[in-house]
Amino acid sequence: MNTLSLGMVRTKYEIIAYFREFDALFFTFLFPIIMLGIFSAAFSSQTIGTGADRISLSTYYLPAMAAAGLLLSGVQNLAIAVAQEKSDGTLKTLGGTPLPPLSYFVGKLTSSLLTGAVQLVLLIAVSHFAFGVELPTDPARYLDLLWIFVLGILACGLLGLALSAVPRSGRSATAVVIPVLLFLQFISGVYLPFSQLPSWMQTLASFFPLKWLAQGMRSVFLPDSFKALEVGHAWNLDQVALVVGGWLIVGLVLTRLTFRWIRKDA
Repeated sequence: MNTLSLGMVRTKYEIIAYFREFDALFFTFLFPIIMLGIFSAAFSSQTIGTGADRISLSTYYLPAMAAAGLLLSGVQNLAIAVAQEKSDGTLKTLGGTPLPPLSYFVGKLTSSLLTGAVQLVLLIAVSHFAFGVELPTDPARYLDLLWIFVLGILACGLLGLALSAVPRSGRSATAVVIPVLLFLQFISGVYLPFSQLPSWMQTLASFFPLKWLAQGMRSVFLPDSFKALEVGHAWNLDQVALVVGGWLIVGLVLTRLTFRWIRKDA
């Protein structure tokens, strides 16, 4: 079998394993939907905006949860899963087989792409049918959603593969990864409106991809009048592509430099 065929076989295995693990399923796949439900229930009577563009808090938090889903499905899921596979000897076993590393990466990234897509569709469906969120009708916005999602999930997936080299063991992976991602979510406008954060926090967040992914998602789901709340009073989708694409390259390079079937310090 060639490299791509082996990657597809790995993809099937990864998806089956993913949906069999309750903790991964709860804290990555269902977490954005649960958080959207909590925010919608807690602020059901509140709205944001002015005039005809006034929207519910459910609508406002939808793009934030969509961006967080990319981070969780890509960075958190892969960083913890690969660190655990290094610790329990799975990667050492795979290293003794003819499986090329590229096929392993294809399996990981494609499974994140597919599960992330299902997560996003489910998130949008729940927000619309359960919480009454009005979805955009302009086809161009869904084209923007497509490239933001694909670019975002690939960048986050590669960063997750690179981050998996940091934890010293599988047991410490959760303690290493989750606090970092929680910090990024708070400074990137996922749980708090980005425009209300201190300027130094906004500046710090602008160096990382999550802030730009959330901004890109807001351009899809929020009325154009809300661009006035963004830095520069514009959606800046070209900058979203530039920054997230840059992090994709960074993740690719770091993964290439750090990935080993067996830890050097093992």
